[in-house]
Amino acid sequence: MSVLSRPEFHDEAKAFEHVESILWPNGPVCPKCGSVDRHYALKGVRTKPSKKNPHGIERHGLYKCSACRSQFTVRMGSIFEESHLPLTKWLQAIHLMCASKKGISAHQMHRILECTYEAAWFLCHRIRLAMASGELSPMGGNGKTVEVDETYIGRLKDTPVKAGTSHKNTVVTLVERGGRARSFHVDTARIGTVMPIVRANIAKESALMTDEAGMYRRVGQEFASHDVVTHSKDEYVRYEGEKTIHTNTVEGFYSIFKRGMKGVYQHCGEQHLHRYLAEFDFRYSNRIAMGVDDGTRAFIALKGAAGKRLTYRRPD
Repeated sequence: MSVLSRPEFHDEAKAFEHVESILWPNGPVCPKCGSVDRHYALKGVRTKPSKKNPHGIERHGLYKCSACRSQFTVRMGSIFEESHLPLTKWLQAIHLMCASKKGISAHQMHRILECTYEAAWFLCHRIRLAMASGELSPMGGNGKTVEVDETYIGRLKDTPVKAGTSHKNTVVTLVERGGRARSFHVDTARIGTVMPIVRANIAKESALMTDEAGMYRRVGQEFASHDVVTHSKDEYVRYEGEKTIHTNTVEGFYSIFKRGMKGVYQHCGEQHLHRYLAEFDFRYSNRIAMGVDDGTRAFIALKGAAGKRLTYRRPD
């Protein structure tokens, strides 16, 4: 039986029950006044009749707060608010994005969900917002290794193509071996931009591993150890006793990221790059090697939907 045969992907009432069980684990909460026990369900309420729906559409998951007299659903205060798409399609989209290792394009999403491209584009960006963890705790720790590297992708707006990488977007990524990834879109890969990121996001007890870029030398002295592989001399891995020195883990992250950006998304505006980075960070940090399967990954993404709104006047 297909995973997408589950009732919450096809039954709107079941979809609301599924989302409520995740976002409201202790029962409904009024988004206006915060009341948790003074509410009651409104059954049988329908929208106004229209040409498309002469009898209106049933409003599932509708509650009324006795304290402030406002009506609300689980959609309010989340990425689902003010969306006209059924919750069943939202859940299908979340599962597809979480299960697609290299992503799924908005065009593909609009064909699968049978909605407009603009709706699919907006939907995908809202889901990326839910995937963004916003975690601030340091990576690594005592006995752990964190690899750091930078890459270049896309093209800066209104910048002609030049030799080298000065016309491309710069991305710095930190990957904990056997753990999570955290990426940043920066103006340039220089000491002034990279050092603050490394200092703020990696625990001082960690072993740091980088390539031979000079900007890591000074900050590397602040960690338990700093080992370097010299790519310019075709060195990609080195063994020193029980220690394996390489940056292949972060390079592996970039291989998935670039295949997705070039093969699936093909184009990404500079102003949206941080959202795509959050998407790839999320899937890498919640991968099967860490015991997280597609269903659990979708559950985590759905849990991150609470308290997040993304509004655009138009999808530019």
